[in-house]
Amino acid sequence: MANIASTAWEVARAACPKHMAHGPCAGVSDSGACEVPSFGPCPYTGAWPFPIAFEEGTRRESAKPFVLTDLPGAPLDAASLRASARILAGSADAFLLGDHGAERVQFPPSYRARLLADEGVAAWPGINCRDRNRVALEGELAACADAGAAGVHCVTGDHPALGHRPDAMPVFDLDSTDLTALARRAGLRVSVAHNPASPPAGLRLPRLLTKVAAGADVVVVDHCGGAEPVGRAVDALRGAGFAGTVLVCVPVATDAVSARVLAGFAAGRLPPGYLARLFEAADQRVAGIDAAISLARGLLAHPGVDGVNLSAGTRAGHELATARDLATIGRELRP
Repeated sequence: MANIASTAWEVARAACPKHMAHGPCAGVSDSGACEVPSFGPCPYTGAWPFPIAFEEGTRRESAKPFVLTDLPGAPLDAASLRASARILAGSADAFLLGDHGAERVQFPPSYRARLLADEGVAAWPGINCRDRNRVALEGELAACADAGAAGVHCVTGDHPALGHRPDAMPVFDLDSTDLTALARRAGLRVSVAHNPASPPAGLRLPRLLTKVAAGADVVVVDHCGGAEPVGRAVDALRGAGFAGTVLVCVPVATDAVSARVLAGFAAGRLPPGYLARLFEAADQRVAGIDAAISLARGLLAHPGVDGVNLSAGTRAGHELATARDLATIGRELRP
């Protein structure tokens, strides 16, 4: 773990509304403002250097890409999750159970992992620090391991001021780096996010490497503008000595509504013209599937990339249709 001794760093940590102990979250705007409305500038906007030490390993390349696919499902609906799992079975190595601002209230990650396990599907639940303290998180991680989760995706989480439950009290007893260390101690494989396009850009790689030092062995590179910037981010990560698994996000939209959902959380970070071509297509579903497959294959051709995360814009009520499209893409990418 990093030894953060800077007085300025400690001042920033004390001021952060999410108590980020290891640098800024990915919610900083282009202007340097905190994601929390009316809070003002992110206290970490000054780039203070800090030492990072982690053990470099030897990269083991796989002959086939690792496919991690979002699993769409209606919130608090076990039947919807099971139905999506049945559709997606066999199309990916594991399925990411994420968090959405408009659907903050979800079944616990470990319960969703158990539902998928019952369908013979490997779950990769996301765990955030917004809603639980460290004791509850330890229990959740233990439950995920017991439920047979293939891994966990550790994030700090958005502040509750964002999304549809601003009435909820924020917890943030830990941040994603601390959570990563807990997950490793629980014996779980751990993925973390890398947001190379999020300000302050100069802190993004050092911030990521603190998570690697804590035990992350899978890095998911977020949308950052297409194949070239993704390639630069992967090269920088490999150049820093990371020998684990690198997955890169592939945006999936198959109609105008799902495209707008996708733009809502990845606006400005998608490949140039990616959604415009979808809107212009005579058959938007075919165009969206073809675009995702083409982009994924191009990203997988870059040295240092081990796999993809198929990241879908899912509209309410169309979860099963999205699952079918994701399954089509996943099966094309897996040998």
